[in-house]
Amino acid sequence: MELLDWIILLSTLLFIVLYGTYKTRGSKNIQEYILANQSTNWFTVGLSVMATQASAITFLSTPGQAYHDGMGFVQFYFGLPLAMVVICMVFIPVFHRLKVYTAYEFLEERFDLKTRTLASVIFLIQRSIGTGITIYAPAIILSSILNWDLTFIIVSIGIVIIFYTYFGGTKALNITQKQQAFVIMAGMFLTFFIILFRLPEEVNFVNVFNVAKIENKLELLNFSTDFTETYTLWNGLTAGFFLMLAYFGTDQSQVGRYLSGKSIKETQMGLLMNGILKVPMQFFILLVGVMVFIFFHFYQAPLHFNPVNTSKVLNSEYQAEYRNLEIELKDLLNEKKEVTQIYTGQLNQGFENEMLEEKLVTLNENEVQLRQEARNIITKVDSKAETNDKDYVFIYFILNYLPHGIIGFLLAMIFSAAMSSSASGLYAVASSSAIDIYKTYKPNQTEQHYLKVTKYLVVFWGIICILAACVITLFENLIQLVNIIGSIFYGTVLGIFLIAFFFKYIKAKATFWGALLTQLLVIYIYNLDVISYMWLNPIGVFLVIIIGFILQIVFSKKNRT
Repeated sequence: MELLDWIILLSTLLFIVLYGTYKTRGSKNIQEYILANQSTNWFTVGLSVMATQASAITFLSTPGQAYHDGMGFVQFYFGLPLAMVVICMVFIPVFHRLKVYTAYEFLEERFDLKTRTLASVIFLIQRSIGTGITIYAPAIILSSILNWDLTFIIVSIGIVIIFYTYFGGTKALNITQKQQAFVIMAGMFLTFFIILFRLPEEVNFVNVFNVAKIENKLELLNFSTDFTETYTLWNGLTAGFFLMLAYFGTDQSQVGRYLSGKSIKETQMGLLMNGILKVPMQFFILLVGVMVFIFFHFYQAPLHFNPVNTSKVLNSEYQAEYRNLEIELKDLLNEKKEVTQIYTGQLNQGFENEMLEEKLVTLNENEVQLRQEARNIITKVDSKAETNDKDYVFIYFILNYLPHGIIGFLLAMIFSAAMSSSASGLYAVASSSAIDIYKTYKPNQTEQHYLKVTKYLVVFWGIICILAACVITLFENLIQLVNIIGSIFYGTVLGIFLIAFFFKYIKAKATFWGALLTQLLVIYIYNLDVISYMWLNPIGVFLVIIIGFILQIVFSKKNRT
């Protein structure tokens, strides 16, 4: 990191925070603070919804996911467009008609206070953990790459988020997220074209696809019906649909974004914008990861991308063994570079050399094997070390192969994404605990009183999320961890909402106990580890409905006797 990078990083972040705070200072009442007086246009709603979901995890983990496993992760989002349509048709009209501050207020209208409170508490648990992860994700990676203190980074991000959420509320989030969305997408496009520019002359964009296809990085669709596989077409269209329906329809961090829309039509247009653009955006981010993979055909990549693990090994008795693997990898990558250049040169002349294609496949398999051997050594040195280095691929590339100035801008992109999604999560848990918990037990206070309480809760939950970030440990892949937490909890809450919308026969008592039993069952099923986590969400939905229906029959019979 040079001085130029620091100047660009800090000036970009300061501008976003100060501009958003200045433009939205002095909220006068709870309606303005939480709903921004319902004055947000559809384009801002759409950008805010997209920026809330696009956390730093998206931009750190997703390219690394593509680098290792290819483009298949995009299937996870295939259910999103349909989910947006359902939310526009069913959820939004009801929320606007009832003039709710949070999604869970509707549940008291339909059921009772305890059902509303249960849904809100489940949300508060999973969203506070999720927000902690969105703060932790960039912090752990940047601390290991830049040798910054982890706690310092976590606390710094947390304080900045608390600051502008406390003073500006929803309007501040909407305004800052517009700036953050620009920085994020500009950073990804800039990275893409820099990689393309730095590839050898004989490697054009078409050749990139040819090489990536040979090495199985472009497989978009997996038609497997194996329920243990995570990313398949059927998972995306079914389990992914329920997960997106739950996230965008019942998670206050998203519901709060579009409840601020000027009208039902403006809100619907904003969500449909997200439905149209989200899959192409994820496709492009994954494509950047594939481009990084191709880039390392011509430039040296490390044996392991996590420098902390590498440092541990090099200071252990396994140093010589690890160094030998590094030498083997260097020789392999040199050969891979030569073969790729010959292959792409022949492609430019209209000739596909099958022998060279087979050679590239073999070299790639050998590279994977060397990296696995390196992970085995790391485990010998530290049995508790997280050896999966997917989350470190993209940041390693940024810091080692991009020009100064661009590095600062891309780090600003990562921090912007962290701030955007974390601030939405923080605002959501604060507003939900104020409206769904505090206000229900102290209902006759002034608007100014509830505004003050909500701001205090921003600080309280901000500290909780910072503490959560400090105790989280690395998972197989951070973006996967976020989705797992969502899958464990979202199904239950979505099931409650679907009963409220479509199953008038099922009443409050049956819904409450059905949801409580379902949540316990879903946690138990997850611990069995017999199916992909993506199926936990639809399982939760159907269990709530089925158990609720059975309990309603039982309770109805008891009432008649």
